[in-house]
Amino acid sequence: MLEWWQWALIFSAAFLTGLSKTGITGLGILAVAIAASVLPARESVGAMLLTLICGDIFAVAFYRRSADWSQLLRLFPWAAAGVVSGALTLYVGKIDNDGAKRLIGVILLVLIVGDFARRRMQKGPEEPVPGVLKNKWAAGLAGMAAGFTTMVANAAGPVMTLYLLAEKLPKLAFLGTTAWFFLVLNLFKVPFSIGLGMITWESAGISLRMVPFIVLGALTGRWVVRYIDERRFVQIALVLTLVAAVKLLF
Repeated sequence: MLEWWQWALIFSAAFLTGLSKTGITGLGILAVAIAASVLPARESVGAMLLTLICGDIFAVAFYRRSADWSQLLRLFPWAAAGVVSGALTLYVGKIDNDGAKRLIGVILLVLIVGDFARRRMQKGPEEPVPGVLKNKWAAGLAGMAAGFTTMVANAAGPVMTLYLLAEKLPKLAFLGTTAWFFLVLNLFKVPFSIGLGMITWESAGISLRMVPFIVLGALTGRWVVRYIDERRFVQIALVLTLVAAVKLLF
């Protein structure tokens, strides 16, 4: 049984998940770190997956008509291959909870560094330097990386943010493309997660309790994004995530 303060952290992770799906995208990685610091690592990934799917449904409902399907069709095959490779890594490596915690911590650290690099490359808030992400193989690289990181740690958000910003999608197209991408990919992950024992009746029960807070976060996200300084808010989230990632490692 979880203590009251652990439930409080789990519910805050659910709220941040909803918020990240409909408004402030950078908060998703913090929600993953919070869940992994409270629950056994593999169970946290399974519980968060069902939570993320709920958030994805809201995001698709809000932004379903704004997706860039040419981008999605390029990304999906590579992302599916990344999911399979992540599942094989977890299965063949027989990674236990301690190993999964360390792996999640490493992935979070890498993604934080990647996000920092993206911000350093930007000429302006909406004008990232294209760099390697404009090469022909960028969709394959981004898709594989997103599929692998989402299978292992539910932490593909920064990968897709980096890629789609380099593609210079308008804001609504960015939100719609991200919403459809993660809904399809997360549903694709479900049978692998069940087979690996990451989704259990216990983790599903935790996910069910998180649903009201996801809904609250999703509805808040559509409102708060108009009034808050997203850049500063995400910077604070990344600092907190860095602390959580170090805690997972040590």
